[in-house]
Amino acid sequence: MNLLKYIGETTSYDKKEKLETNKPKSWLKTVSAFANENGGVLIFGISDKDELIGLKDYKGDSEVISETIKTKMDPIPRIRLENYNENEKYFIVLHVDAGSETPYYVIDGGNRTSYIRIGNQSVAATSIDLKKLVLKGLNKTFDIMQTDINIKNATFNKLRIEYERRTNKRFEEKDLFSFGLVTKDNFLTYAGALFADEYLVYQSRIFCTRWNGLTKTSGLMEALDDNEFEGNILLLLENALNFIKVNTKKMWKKGPVYREKFPDYPERAVQEAVVNALIHRDYSVIGSEVHIDIYDDRMEIYSPGGMYDGTLIQNVDPYTISSSRRNPVLADIFGRMDLMERRGSGLKKIIESYEFEKFYMDKLKPEFKSTQSSFFVVLRNLNYNLQNDPQNDPQNDPQNDPQKISRQDRLSKIVEILSENPSTTRIELSKILGVGEATIKRDFSYLKEIGEVKRIGGSKSGKWIVKQKIE
Repeated sequence: MNLLKYIGETTSYDKKEKLETNKPKSWLKTVSAFANENGGVLIFGISDKDELIGLKDYKGDSEVISETIKTKMDPIPRIRLENYNENEKYFIVLHVDAGSETPYYVIDGGNRTSYIRIGNQSVAATSIDLKKLVLKGLNKTFDIMQTDINIKNATFNKLRIEYERRTNKRFEEKDLFSFGLVTKDNFLTYAGALFADEYLVYQSRIFCTRWNGLTKTSGLMEALDDNEFEGNILLLLENALNFIKVNTKKMWKKGPVYREKFPDYPERAVQEAVVNALIHRDYSVIGSEVHIDIYDDRMEIYSPGGMYDGTLIQNVDPYTISSSRRNPVLADIFGRMDLMERRGSGLKKIIESYEFEKFYMDKLKPEFKSTQSSFFVVLRNLNYNLQNDPQNDPQNDPQNDPQKISRQDRLSKIVEILSENPSTTRIELSKILGVGEATIKRDFSYLKEIGEVKRIGGSKSGKWIVKQKIE
């Protein structure tokens, strides 16, 4: 086994040149952090410079590691020890599983400390981190926790009106309990407090600003418009979307039959991004809020709290990311009202909304960034280049393939081809349209999702059934 290659391929790992038996905290904190989050691997016998030093007494060190974890950690995490021999040098690889009984503490000198990972370091958990770990260990989320607010002190008129309008179903009093908004003792959960008409959760706020230029300090009049909204989560969404609508433009030109519209930002992408910020943010951070900053060339949406599972969004594929929800009660109710994707594909929808636009280019692709405590979405203004220099028309961009068509046109072409030849394969379409098979696969997934095409039969002998042309 090539240990250096193993290190390069492992995202959650740490290394120690030797086992410090007199300072067990130096490596136990890494075990605690791995157990508290997504698991990881700690390798003994490798220097900070990635030199393969090896261990003098790997058998004895293995026994010390096992015994130290048993006596100096509470609860005891699940581990697996493996010994490796490489070039006549011996190493210990300590596998730590992601734990289900968080937080995992290191006991040292009478003190109990729990750790988390930030980047490639293990640091002591803050009081906020500990609250999250306790909830995780209890298999509970913040939004389902009970508040001290009695249902007598809250109303849900906004939720009732929106729910009935969007679902065509009656919102009954019992739904407050079945949806997880009220406990059996008639106290609101935090989800209930966020959906109540009254302003009951202080950090339920969103700050919106339209900046003058490309930065926050670009001139004498730095902000062209700004507003702060607070209270009911549905009102936050409504007010935020209205602010964005007022502070962005929709270009148009006369087409053969109808007027063609070219919005600065795809409406679906904006809604998905704002909903994502409100639903998946960390409401346990007191004094925090969502921020929407609109610049000339982009819109940035910030929400408190990183990815719920501890990963970094920039390190995963947004097309295949699994659903992991910090506030499942909020997400469920928004999903029932068709205000968000219930299958965790919101980021995918944001990207696809951009790809549908006629003047889309790869450099305008939405960006997603996260840290342990924050999440950012950057949406590019589709019309910024056109507004400032007509020569930047995407159709004339030398970086673009002159034969390239928009995604909307490509989808229409796929439907047209399948109408004429239902047995056309993805490989054949890839060659005809000049795009990769992965792109065609995503197009098929979308066309099936919206009901435009349907597969009959197997992959070899089957065929595609087309319902209707894409308008």
